[in-house]
Amino acid sequence: MDQSPDTEPRGGPLVGLRVLDIATIIAGPTAASLLGDYGAEVVKVELPGQGDGLRTFTPFKDGKSLWWKVLNRDKRLVTLDLRKPQGKDLFLRLVAEADVLVENFRPDTLAGWGLDAQTLWAAQPRLVILRTTAFGQTGPYRNRPGFARIFEAMGGMTFITGEPDREPMHVGYPIGDSIGGLFGGLALMSALWKLARDPEARGEEIDLSMTEAVTKLIDFNTLKFELLGESHQRSGNVSQYAAPTGVYLTRDGHWVSLSGSTNSLYAANCHSIGRPNLIEEPRYRSNQDRCRHAHELNAIFQQWFAENSLAHILERFEACGGTVAPVYSAQQIVEDPHVQARGFLQTVRDEDFGEVRVPGVVPRFGNHTCTIRRTGSDIGADNEEVFRGRLGLTQEEFDRLREQKII
Repeated sequence: MDQSPDTEPRGGPLVGLRVLDIATIIAGPTAASLLGDYGAEVVKVELPGQGDGLRTFTPFKDGKSLWWKVLNRDKRLVTLDLRKPQGKDLFLRLVAEADVLVENFRPDTLAGWGLDAQTLWAAQPRLVILRTTAFGQTGPYRNRPGFARIFEAMGGMTFITGEPDREPMHVGYPIGDSIGGLFGGLALMSALWKLARDPEARGEEIDLSMTEAVTKLIDFNTLKFELLGESHQRSGNVSQYAAPTGVYLTRDGHWVSLSGSTNSLYAANCHSIGRPNLIEEPRYRSNQDRCRHAHELNAIFQQWFAENSLAHILERFEACGGTVAPVYSAQQIVEDPHVQARGFLQTVRDEDFGEVRVPGVVPRFGNHTCTIRRTGSDIGADNEEVFRGRLGLTQEEFDRLREQKII
């Protein structure tokens, strides 16, 4: 008999690692999901009857959040009220078997429920705890709530995004959360590396400020102010550190994005539009020169793109080694032959919609095959497997706890 996707052996360098995810929405769960992609077993704990707030986020199909499904892929989903004594006791039994705990409550919330770091380490001395908050565990803003737009705004990203004569803009996705999730995953692996090298090492507590993560991503921003006395400004789609650059409309109504900061790439771009004379033009000889004359260079390229079709543009730039790319919608990503050839969109099981395609694991490992097996399920879908199968609760205990809304 074929094995179900949930019972097939996991692949990946983190097989054997156990993660408890009690975080909500995007950032903390993203860090846990990344470890899961690389083979870790992730148990996600939600509040009974309420669940993770991401379940209420659009887009929906038949009342199911698609965002929830893809972000909480392959996690074992259980419900448990950590605020109640019996819930706390069950949780500590899960902690005793875990390597990593991911949480995003406001500072000292877990401690108020009797689950401070020392209690967690008493249950599992080598536990790595990732705490994700808007502003960190210390400082005057420590108790402020936060969402991605807060991190992006106060981290400096929003100020530098948009047209110079218009309001600052957020991107069309809560990228601040994803940035924090990536830093969280990296921090967890760093702490686990120390534990792997030192059998006597104790657990680690990681203080991840989401706002600091966004600020860190734009490394030069504060240094520019420190040394030059200037705050980096908005420049729309025109780069401030390379020219020509921009997003241009083609003759047949498509958008393309142009880049290339080195002399060799600039030369290739000039050959692509049939203007080799621009290469030796004194005003454009270095990238610094080109940035000073970006407006006139961008106008030359803009006109050429407007006079040509997307197919011709891509053909010319490929032939000449230029650096232009079509601006893809989701449909174009799905239909792209390179995406298809790489098999990046993986077909996985979904309990509501049968088989669906979702983005695969990034990056790829030469010695490991990492795959996604299923999308996120309904609330409490794995309660019996985890509480009865793993922790050994009897049916009577399980039913009683469920009736009391502890699970």
